[in-house]
Amino acid sequence: MTMNLDRHVGAHLQQFHNLLKGDGDSAGQHRAFYDEYRAVMDLPAEYYLQTVQKVFQEHQLAVGTFHYRDELIDPGTITNCALLTVEGGKDDISGVGQTRAAHDLCRNLAEDKRDHYEEADVGHYGVFNGRRWRANIAPRIKAFIARHGG
Repeated sequence: MTMNLDRHVGAHLQQFHNLLKGDGDSAGQHRAFYDEYRAVMDLPAEYYLQTVQKVFQEHQLAVGTFHYRDELIDPGTITNCALLTVEGGKDDISGVGQTRAAHDLCRNLAEDKRDHYEEADVGHYGVFNGRRWRANIAPRIKAFIARHGG
């Protein structure tokens, strides 16, 4: 939340004003949004920090040194599934190209089992929720799963 603190503070102030005006519908929408937004905030800090260190700072997955339970993980060995990557063009957490890089890591996956989609005008949260998620992203995911026998 601190990455977009001004936006969140403004939203909470607006909720307060809506409550003062008796606008329960807007206040309810605000509560519903933040209930979902904060739902993933219960990840243990150690897990989050370890992931940031290993994946983003040390690039262990990309350079081939990532281990899970003492086993070296090589995405290049993946051949029996399909891969769809999705990005938001205005994502302030995952830069454009970051999820697409999974296609390079999964180098032995057949081309007809791959797809990538960028929703140009959404940020990180919008990739997973909201109008563009419902209208553009979720239908693509559903069609991709159907195409690949899911």
